Amino acid sequence: MDTLDTSTNWRTALLRGWRRKCPRCGEGAMFRGYLSIAEQCSHCDLPFEPLRADDAPAYFTIAIVGHVVVPGLLALETYAHPPSWVQAAIWMPVTLFMTLGLLPFIKGAVMAVIYSSNAET
Repeated sequence: MDTLDTSTNWRTALLRGWRRKCPRCGEGAMFRGYLSIAEQCSHCDLPFEPLRADDAPAYFTIAIVGHVVVPGLLALETYAHPPSWVQAAIWMPVTLFMTLGLLPFIKGAVMAVIYSSNAET
């Protein structure tokens, strides 16, 4: 089972990847650490090395976080006019926690979409 198998549709693979599970079987863990990819699925032996996400997860994470933080900052400024230090005290931690929280899930989802499209590097 060393070849990529696209019998799983991309939505199912995407959801499995979002859960950080193998996109083929949905059972084995895709990661062995925060962002460290396992060599292969412990359940179906799918190799994860060909599913290189590179910088795409970081770009998607930045886009999502930016679309939440910037309107929030602007809305707070428009309606409450807080001092700059209050804005920084609110939005810097929100940005940090959202980025670190979303990144592994988005990386799993990107890897799963690569799997479902049968893209090989």
